[in-house]
Amino acid sequence: MSPPHIITAATTVTDDQPKAAKRAFVTFLVGNGDYVKGVVGLAKGLRKVKTMYPLVVAVLPDVPEQHRNILIAQGCIVREIAPVYPPKNQTQFAMAYYVINYSKLRIWAFEEYEKMIYLDGDIQVFQNIDHLFDLPNNYFYAVMDCYCEASWRHTRQYQIGYCQQCPDKVQWPSNFGSKPPLYFNAGMFVYEPNMATYHDLLQKLQVTEPTSFAEHDFLNMYFNDKYKFQFLMFTILCWPCYGVPLRMLNLKRSKLFITGSKPWRYTGVEQNMQREDIKMLVKKWWDVYEDESLDYKKLGLTPGISASHAA
Repeated sequence: MSPPHIITAATTVTDDQPKAAKRAFVTFLVGNGDYVKGVVGLAKGLRKVKTMYPLVVAVLPDVPEQHRNILIAQGCIVREIAPVYPPKNQTQFAMAYYVINYSKLRIWAFEEYEKMIYLDGDIQVFQNIDHLFDLPNNYFYAVMDCYCEASWRHTRQYQIGYCQQCPDKVQWPSNFGSKPPLYFNAGMFVYEPNMATYHDLLQKLQVTEPTSFAEHDFLNMYFNDKYKFQFLMFTILCWPCYGVPLRMLNLKRSKLFITGSKPWRYTGVEQNMQREDIKMLVKKWWDVYEDESLDYKKLGLTPGISASHAA
């Protein structure tokens, strides 16, 4: 199905307007839960670092009108997409909800944009990253993953403490054969929407057996000859295991993922979340989320307009 016509949010007219109109950040939202808070935090964080590009939110039909209106009021461009499911089999996904994340493949149909940066809704941006849109075309740029998180516990990487980000910390045993290929986390990537790629992704999905990390595994397979790791210097991964040295939790970096507990669900009693450095990072997220001066309406801008047709 062809993508719907999209009406974008009004923006301040500048000399860079033609370029800005062809680029956007994009995230994904499903259901009626509290993840909308993460997306609001992301929108406000992007605004705080003065990005010149809008945030498109791809929503499934089950996202309630109330949540869509919250996002529109925050200047987001809301775009409804239809769910995407893998072939039925007996795969046990690392997390049960991973199965719906295949729907992210719909964002390749957003062909009105020449280049987009996908960010998961639990990411916060602390420095402007607009320069990533200027990376050379025809590649898939992504974030190197971390094997410390417990959902990797079934793998040899996790079991021996092997880290692709710090490969000298634990050597890959020679009797294990070749090192595992580099693996990116699909929580952030730079890509170029393209209908031919979109249709090919959906076609290949239907003939590819699902695996435990769902769309992460699938995208790693699909882009294995096109991806480049570009963001290790920018990214902080705060996994429940917290094997990453404290010196790497450096707020001069640009982005933050927190997976032990989402910042908006933080109580201080979750595993490893009582650490003072983690408390400081959670506070930094809340400082952005609660800053009313970052609300779209406070800046006198016209809110985004929803596109209600499914891709």
